Amino acid sequence: MVNTIRYTFVSLLVFFSTFSILSAQDDSLFTLQKNIPGNISSFAVDNLENLYILNSSGQLKKLTEKGDSLAVFNNVKKYGEATLIDVSNPLKILLYYRDFSTVVVLDRLLNMRTAIDLRKTDILQAGTVALSYDSKIWVYDEVQNKLKKIDDEGKLLLETPDFRLLFNQTAQPQNIFDQDKLVYLYDSIQGFFVFDYYGALKNKILITKWKHVRIVGKYIYGTDGAFIYRYNITTFRYDKWPVPAAIAGARKIYFTANRLYVLNDQGINVYGFR
Repeated sequence: MVNTIRYTFVSLLVFFSTFSILSAQDDSLFTLQKNIPGNISSFAVDNLENLYILNSSGQLKKLTEKGDSLAVFNNVKKYGEATLIDVSNPLKILLYYRDFSTVVVLDRLLNMRTAIDLRKTDILQAGTVALSYDSKIWVYDEVQNKLKKIDDEGKLLLETPDFRLLFNQTAQPQNIFDQDKLVYLYDSIQGFFVFDYYGALKNKILITKWKHVRIVGKYIYGTDGAFIYRYNITTFRYDKWPVPAAIAGARKIYFTANRLYVLNDQGINVYGFR
């Protein structure tokens, strides 16, 4: 458990250090590769480009990049509506049910390994969760205003101090990302809070009001509805592109290293993305 944390940090104010705008009319930038029709409520893509589709009937299906079915999980509705799918590790899949404060852990074939009722671990209201690099689980406790790490049995492994002591205000992160030995909490109002694996605050990235945020390698992707943004964590380079009309109004946008997955009412469109 971490009792202390660095109170000084580097605010990343070099946001506009390098800036470029590419035309959305450039066919090489967004190229429609395929369409996956269906009444789909959510989805995620792992680092092998396997697609995990949650349909309106509560079924979770795993598809290969070519569209072949690999596995199915049918007990999704048991805990209500899944609000998050984490497939950052294809061998261990997380489903989070915020209304029931429950994390369901699946194996690579979508067999249930365990279900964690966070309320039984003294986490009464969890804003979001994510898988850690060592296959544990990051949780943001909205009541205690702390980032916590737990194991599959719900045992607390570490926690940060109360965010109200660090920043004189609460945080409401919508996403947690475990990337390259750092943990990123994204609050669309305040930006990214960046911690190391021991819960020590490293810095803050002042990117706000983005939706559909993803961290892929050294890049942070997101959109505000008008533009698609890409921010290089290493060089501070900041790029943006106008959102093409075909993507505008998407229910969900999911960035990978070279593809853009876009969910609309008809299904998922997959675009090549440079």
